[in-house]
Amino acid sequence: MSQIPFPVSDRAPTIEVDNVTVIYNNGHRALEEIGFSLEGGTVCALIGVNGSGKSTLFNSIMGIVRPQQGRILLNGLPARKAIKKNGVAYVPQIDQIDWRFPILVDDVVMQGRFGYMGFMRRASTNDRKSVDAALERMAIADLARRQIGELSGGQKKRVFLARALAQESRTILLDEPFTGIDVKTELTIMELLQSLRDEGYLILVSTHNIGSVPDYCNEVLMLDRRLVAAGDTAETFTQKNLAATFGGILKNVRLERDSEEPIHIVSDDERAAVFYGQVPAVRPHHQSGED
Repeated sequence: MSQIPFPVSDRAPTIEVDNVTVIYNNGHRALEEIGFSLEGGTVCALIGVNGSGKSTLFNSIMGIVRPQQGRILLNGLPARKAIKKNGVAYVPQIDQIDWRFPILVDDVVMQGRFGYMGFMRRASTNDRKSVDAALERMAIADLARRQIGELSGGQKKRVFLARALAQESRTILLDEPFTGIDVKTELTIMELLQSLRDEGYLILVSTHNIGSVPDYCNEVLMLDRRLVAAGDTAETFTQKNLAATFGGILKNVRLERDSEEPIHIVSDDERAAVFYGQVPAVRPHHQSGED
């Protein structure tokens, strides 16, 4: 597949979140004293129950929501300045988009180039090359002149991933990339994320597909308005931390085996996570409210 070239940069992509608190006008505390840092060469899972603050964190990183406390830096710049410099690409949830709007696939991908265009948004030769390369990398070049609303859920997700690649930002936020797609597309996305990680990209993935987290994420953030746990997946993605993050929301099945350690299957109705051995029970870290 064609490779998307890095934009010119003197430093690796970074996200720095320092002591961030977000309180909405109705008094709801969506995030409380969140702090973490990520850098290039990382695919990081962001997991938590609905209402745990994942969307608020994404909106804060994108500069849409302003924290009442703390700061967020992208590549060393305040979020809004970084966004103006194409510092972050965003892949939304499929159900957030009005698919009735008549637009062609290559026009959607070209939206990723708007930050490089002038007021009239006239595409240059370089813009078209970036779009073509992104379509090819996502294996949807044959869909370029199709209406976006005619596509399957998996094809639509590939289109918006192609838009993110065409933007040529080395930081990508993905919101529930595995919801409503087929197994083939899921594997394609996982392979793409691993490839981008190897190329030095920084990717933050909000997901409920907890069973796949160890397969493609080398870091994980567990959120329940506060940061419950964060770090290397091999050390942080444990049943104890999942219990603290999700409370009683997850389904937890224990299978006993003669003369062997028991198997624990933890699921939120998507792909299950499997753990071996005895795991102590833990009380929820924090009760979630609305996001």
